Amino acid sequence: MAVKVLVVDDSGFFRRRVSEILSSDPNIQVVGTATNGREAIDQALALKPDVITMDYEMPMMDGITAVRQIMQRCPTPVLMFSSLTHEGARVTLDALDAGAVDYLPKNFEDISRNPDKVKQLLCEKVHTVSRSNRRYGSHVGISPAPATTGTTVPLGRGRIAPPPSPRGAATPGAAPSAAPKRKAYRLVAIGTSTGGPVALQRVLTQLPAGFPAPILLIQHMPAAFTKAFAERLDKLCQIRVKEAEDGDVLRPGLALLAPGGKQMMVDGRGQVRILPGDERLNYRPCVDVTFGSAAKAFQDKVLAVVLTGMGADGREGARMLKQSGSQIWAQDEASCVIYGMPMAVVKANLADAVYPLDDIGRHLSEACL
Repeated sequence: MAVKVLVVDDSGFFRRRVSEILSSDPNIQVVGTATNGREAIDQALALKPDVITMDYEMPMMDGITAVRQIMQRCPTPVLMFSSLTHEGARVTLDALDAGAVDYLPKNFEDISRNPDKVKQLLCEKVHTVSRSNRRYGSHVGISPAPATTGTTVPLGRGRIAPPPSPRGAATPGAAPSAAPKRKAYRLVAIGTSTGGPVALQRVLTQLPAGFPAPILLIQHMPAAFTKAFAERLDKLCQIRVKEAEDGDVLRPGLALLAPGGKQMMVDGRGQVRILPGDERLNYRPCVDVTFGSAAKAFQDKVLAVVLTGMGADGREGARMLKQSGSQIWAQDEASCVIYGMPMAVVKANLADAVYPLDDIGRHLSEACL
């Protein structure tokens, strides 16, 4: 059955081109278009599409406001278009926070110069987003207004996080592992892709300021976005977060985010190396690259976590870590936006534990001495 798509953009040119590109795929059907956020909400309610492509800057109502209202009234996977700028990154992160599943750069030059590449990327994204777990991919993210009921957890700089799952509570449909054993890990490494920005926020905001281990974060993300994402996490979390730079040294309670378009490695002295992205690798940054270097540097003293994401990046790096005696955790299927990367690790029998997303931060605090 064809994936039904609603295209939302105030630019007539972009609406037409996106509709034409998507309609060229026999397994995608464009069921409607909208020129602003209000029309998008009305069309989403009337047409019940499988996926919505959404622009940000529109008259009447912007894209982020529309995403929030759509998630409240008719949760639907949203693919956000964004500009490759620092401001575009901030807006995109706000959209993911509001409930959008994924994003694509809005680049008119690429449409003109590389139409086949754009077609392949856009259609692949739509198919992937259509298979996302709506329960987790289509809900308000981690920075809501202060709750009026229930327990809240104070965060760095006065932010409020949603109440965590009750101790030991499982996500519906999950088979969570037992509580972790404690160990003096020299590194916690976390890899993720689609759904990762919100997932990382959920995990890292649960860690205390005195978290005893250094952390490396590998999130598939464009070069223009990672600095803004690190700044956002740093404001939300009690631990410190920064975009990694060549020569950075691992420190307890400091999370270093791999810069987009580059590869991040670590040596046995705890020094981080940032290297040019190899064009032969699909992912820049690549989870396998960072995990592999950590296995060589720290042997059995690494705790690696694979969160939501498309594909299998992280599996081979996890295999190297496992062979070195390190621990591997995977996010459970029920709480993933896309159960790809964690599934690859679980199916390869590399996961020592499988946890619901909202339990991972607490378990990290319990596991690390």
